[in-house]
Amino acid sequence: MIDKLKLLLLVALTLLLSWNVVASNDEAIHTDPIAPVILGVTSILFFALIGRFIARKLSQPSVLGELIMGVAMGNIGYYFGAEFIIILREGAAIFDMVELVLTGEPLAQAATIILGNQNGAQILDILSGPSGPEMIQVAHAVDIFSRYGVIFLLFLVGLETSLGELRKVGGESSRVAIIGVIMPFLLGFAMARLLMPELSLNTDLFVAATLGATSIGISARVLQDLNQIKSNTANIILGAAVLDDVLGLIMLAVVSSIIVSGGVQIDNLLGIILLAIAFIFSAFYFGPILLRFSIKLIRQFNIVEAKLFVSFLFVMVLAWLANLVGLAPIVGAFAAGVILHDAYFNHWKNEEHHQIRIKDLIAPLEAILVPIFFVLMGIQVKLETFFSLNILILALGLLAAAIVGKIVSGFGAKRSSNRLAIGLGMMPRGEVGLIFAAIGKSLGVLNDELFSAIVLMVIFTTLIAPPLLKYALAKPKHEVDD
Repeated sequence: MIDKLKLLLLVALTLLLSWNVVASNDEAIHTDPIAPVILGVTSILFFALIGRFIARKLSQPSVLGELIMGVAMGNIGYYFGAEFIIILREGAAIFDMVELVLTGEPLAQAATIILGNQNGAQILDILSGPSGPEMIQVAHAVDIFSRYGVIFLLFLVGLETSLGELRKVGGESSRVAIIGVIMPFLLGFAMARLLMPELSLNTDLFVAATLGATSIGISARVLQDLNQIKSNTANIILGAAVLDDVLGLIMLAVVSSIIVSGGVQIDNLLGIILLAIAFIFSAFYFGPILLRFSIKLIRQFNIVEAKLFVSFLFVMVLAWLANLVGLAPIVGAFAAGVILHDAYFNHWKNEEHHQIRIKDLIAPLEAILVPIFFVLMGIQVKLETFFSLNILILALGLLAAAIVGKIVSGFGAKRSSNRLAIGLGMMPRGEVGLIFAAIGKSLGVLNDELFSAIVLMVIFTTLIAPPLLKYALAKPKHEVDD
C-alpha cells in the first residue's frame, strides 16, 4: 500500500507543479484556453482518486476519503499560498463577485463587498496577476462539473428507488423516517438559536434542514458487508432512508424557497409546500408520457443510444423545471430517477445490448464528476474558523443534535425490532448532507464558519455510524434493549 500511495502522491505532485508552471508562464495566455481547464480538473480528480484509495484501504466510505483529501488540499494549499486553491476555497463567492463586476461595480469594491477586506484584498491580488483570468476560468469549470456530479448522483439514487418500493414502505419505516427528519430539524434549530442567537431565522432553518439528511448508500454498504441486507432491521432502515430522502428534499425545497422569497409567511409557506407537491405529482404524472413520446421519436437509434440520450435529457429537463419553479435542481434529478426505468425501452426486444441498464450508462459520468464535488466541498472547509470558540461549540452542538435526532428515530419502530441499530443506520449524512450544505452556501445563507461546522458534522456522523451499526447488529436483541 505504501508504494502505491507514494506513486499516487508523486503523480499528484507532478500535476500540481505543472499547474504552477502553466499559471506562472505569461505565454500560457496564447495557448489553447481549454488547456488550463483540462489540467485543473484533472488535478482535482486525481487527488480525489488518492482520497478514495486511502479510504478503501482503511475500509471507509469513498466519500470520506475524497472529502478529507479536499480538506487537506484546501488548508495546506492556503497555508503555502497556492493561488489556485485559494480561489477554489472561496467557492461561489468568487462568481458572485464576478457577477457584481459585470453590473458595473469596480473590481476592488466588488471583492470587498462579497469577500470582506482581508479575503477581498488577497483575491484581488491574485486576479490582478497574469494568470488571474485563467484561474477564474478553471474554478468555474470545476464548479460546473461538480454541480453536474450532484445531479447525476441524485438521479442514480432515484434509479435505485421505484414508485413500487415507496408504496410498499410499511408503518415502521414511515414512522422512523418522519421522526428521523423532524427530530434533527427541531434539535438543530434549537442548537442554532441557543448557541448563536445572532443568526437570522433563515439561517437557523437551513442549518436545521441540513441535519435531517440520511445517506442511504453508506448504511446499505454496512448492512451488505454484514450479510444483513435482507434482514427485518435492514428493510426498516432502507425503507426509512428512502422516505427520509423524499421528506428531506421536500424540506430543502421549502426552506430554500423561503430564503429566496425573503421571509416566512403562512400563506407563502403553504404556497411553497403546495408548489413542491404539485411539481412532484406533475413530474410523476406527465413524466411517463414525455418519456414514451420521446422514445417513439428515436426508435431508429440502437438501445444504448436511446437509453443514454433519453436519460440524460430527461434528468436535465426535470432538474431545470425544478429550478424554474423555485425548487432545488436535485429535487428534479431525484424525481427523474424514480420515474425512469429500463422497462420503458421495450421496443428494442431483440437487441444484443438490451442487458445494458440505464444505471450502467450513467454510472461512469457519476463516477467521474461526483468525486470532484466532494473534493471541492472539502477544499472550502476553512479549519481556521474553528479557532473561534463559538464556532467550535456550535459544531459540537450540531453534532450532538445530529446524533441524538437520528438515534431517537429508532423508537418509531416496534419494540420487537432492533431500535438502536435502526437509529444508528439512519445516522450517516454522507453525500446528502454535503449537497444540502453546498446549496446553503450557494444561496448565501451559510457563511464559511457555518459551512465548516456542518461539514465537520457530516464527516463525524459518516465516520462513526458504520462501526456503531456493526456493534448494534452484532449484539443480541435483549442486550440492546437493556
